[in-house]
Amino acid sequence: MNVWVQNYNPLGNAWLSTIVAALPVLVLFYLLAVTKVIAHRAAVWAFLLAVALAIGVFGMPVPMVGAAVAQGLIYAVVRIIWTLVCAVFVYELTVESGHFETIKESIGGITADRRLQVLLIAFAFGAMLEGAGGGGAPVAIAGAMMVGLGFRPMDAAVLCLVANTSPVAFGGLGNPIRVLVAVTGLPEADLSATIGRILPWTALILPFWLIRSMTNWRNTFSAWPGLAACGLVFAGCQFYWSNYRDASLVDVIGGAVTLLVLAAFFKIWRPAVPWRYPGEGIAMAAKQHSWTTVLHAWSPYIILTTLVIAWGMPPVKRLLDPTTFTTPMPWLHQLVQRVPPVVAKQHLEPAMIDFAWLSAVGTATFFAGLISGPVLGLSVGKTLGVFFRTCYRMRYSTLAILAMLGLGFVTRYSGMDAVMGLAMTHTGGLFPFFGTMLGWLGVALTGTDAGSNALFGSLQVITANNLGISPVLMAAANSAGGVMGKMIDAQSIIVACAAVGKEGEEGNLFRAVLPHSIALAAIVGLIVYLYAYYFQAWIPSGLKFQ
Repeated sequence: MNVWVQNYNPLGNAWLSTIVAALPVLVLFYLLAVTKVIAHRAAVWAFLLAVALAIGVFGMPVPMVGAAVAQGLIYAVVRIIWTLVCAVFVYELTVESGHFETIKESIGGITADRRLQVLLIAFAFGAMLEGAGGGGAPVAIAGAMMVGLGFRPMDAAVLCLVANTSPVAFGGLGNPIRVLVAVTGLPEADLSATIGRILPWTALILPFWLIRSMTNWRNTFSAWPGLAACGLVFAGCQFYWSNYRDASLVDVIGGAVTLLVLAAFFKIWRPAVPWRYPGEGIAMAAKQHSWTTVLHAWSPYIILTTLVIAWGMPPVKRLLDPTTFTTPMPWLHQLVQRVPPVVAKQHLEPAMIDFAWLSAVGTATFFAGLISGPVLGLSVGKTLGVFFRTCYRMRYSTLAILAMLGLGFVTRYSGMDAVMGLAMTHTGGLFPFFGTMLGWLGVALTGTDAGSNALFGSLQVITANNLGISPVLMAAANSAGGVMGKMIDAQSIIVACAAVGKEGEEGNLFRAVLPHSIALAAIVGLIVYLYAYYFQAWIPSGLKFQ
């Protein structure tokens, strides 16, 4: 099959081509947010529109479109759906065995205050899960836990999505950073350090932002010591580890240290009046359990965290890598050519089928469930029964994710993503701000910070060099801005609704988190703008990890 060259202006008018390229995303958001069409239907319609535009407007050959769809479906199953289903499976085991009550009471023993529980679960524990594997697990696990603790389902979904932002750039043991290095050729230490000088500023305000989103300013500031402690500890860990140690364990270390510090701090400091939802009443004194009982109840999450972290460690990865089946995607691999100005020089897009079942984060989560069931007192048969029941419950969410990843891969290989990205590069001196928003757009489109870096990392560097702006800063800005798009990408919205039992309300959730996403992305854009023109000396160069 002949090589097909992407066309970034198929209609002969840049603005018109950009509008057409954006249509699938606009239709998706319109169906979700305005007409309230259920997620899997909205995703399917947007996907079909993307396929039609790729063939009819951008001229992509039909076999290539089919191959791009197949590539997206395989990625969806292996990397997203498998992780989500298994994460919810672990939670369902704790409920089925009755041990979730002990988990609730152990957290209540630390604090009955809903504000502080958000910091412990959505922020600190979620950051650990994001750092260990990502893939929807932080929102799925933390969201399910919070609903079990008595949080309103939609509130739990919003809080988990907003909390799962600052850690995303270092998620999956630093995978977005490695992708950025691969597509830009810039030093990993410089990129890691730069991101580690942008995102800690957002980590400082994020605890206050989270609590203000669930209550008023008075109740927010009445808990300021706990919120400040949370932000300072995580921001400090994120800055130190990303600048002086490595890019892989930033979130794991930051989340774990924050969780331990908060648990200790909440033993010696408590808000004058614990905050609960209106009408929820004063929390009863938590039932006291022995440490062995608490450890037993928490064992699924201890096993889960241990396995997920271990799965990403180099010795284990070397052991598991031979089990990964990788082969070129027929009719697609190195047959789609990207050309300047999207890339520095024309190159052929790779398209590898990656059946990484054993090495996937979802497999570690599944094994955690298989081990946890008997540990919690369930038979093997009962444990598997819970798993299959979870799969059936999440069938519509699975369909929605499949359609969304099909849409994302068609958008990428047809060049529609590049057309939208190029529109952001015509902003001149404001590019540091709008380049950051380009990273935000990339994650909203692809669902991953690594995906956004792969799409737009090279474009950021090319534009930065042309404008005389630090390429390291703008490459880092793509990843840092991207984290704020994570909460509105369709996969995350679908995962959150599935985790809290609110399937069908994806449109409501999207409308709820969109203002947070835009505002926080704008804050990151402002930080990058200040670095670009006023604090250039703070942009690292030639760093080496200790």
